[in-house]
Amino acid sequence: MGKEKPKAVVLLSGGLDSATVLAIARHEGYECCCLSFAYGQRQQIELERARANVARHGIARHLVLRLDLDAIGGSALTTELAVPKGRDPGRMAEEVPITYVPGRNTIFLSYAVAWAEVLGAADIFIGVNVMDYSGYPDCRPEFLHAFERVANLGTRAGLEGGAPFRVHAPLLRLGKKEIILKGLSLGVDYGLTHSCYDPDGQGRACGECDSCRLRLNGFAEAGIEDPVVYQKTGRMEKR
Repeated sequence: MGKEKPKAVVLLSGGLDSATVLAIARHEGYECCCLSFAYGQRQQIELERARANVARHGIARHLVLRLDLDAIGGSALTTELAVPKGRDPGRMAEEVPITYVPGRNTIFLSYAVAWAEVLGAADIFIGVNVMDYSGYPDCRPEFLHAFERVANLGTRAGLEGGAPFRVHAPLLRLGKKEIILKGLSLGVDYGLTHSCYDPDGQGRACGECDSCRLRLNGFAEAGIEDPVVYQKTGRMEKR
């Protein structure tokens, strides 16, 4: 009988980064339990992509939790506020953009810890990185280290001396090019991912929001065509 795989909770948004993190966690030998959120975001295509990745990999556990972060507001991703377009990637980390969702990663990781405690898992994977993180404060290593400490102070597992919770961010110091190449080496199908903050009714990416521009630049630097469809002429030209 083979050795039982350790369980890990993988935060899976349906985006490029989280799909890569899922592939990394699987490659490292974890039994992946995927956690996604319908948090009041303006579009649902990313959840469709998350489900597609779960199905492709035969993941046994995929939990989709409903949150009402749109009731709190304050973000262009959960309200009718305009999504910024055409920003230069060099300026994206200079300020916190209106696409920042207040408290999102803190909330998501809290739910991940809760589920991990029930599952008997000590490992949580999240797809944040500091190289092209668009200025979000909850994508920084300082935040992740602080959250990990809180998780181990505020749970029964931490109090009773079980295996300490570990927050894994394997993409933390990778740019989009490196992330894409890593994912491709592990068999990620990036056609089953969605990154755009402002897709049209057909789910086609806008090509101009921060997330699209970072993604397009990453594929261009890698010398690979992005497999997703963009709004202009069906597919956006590389930059």
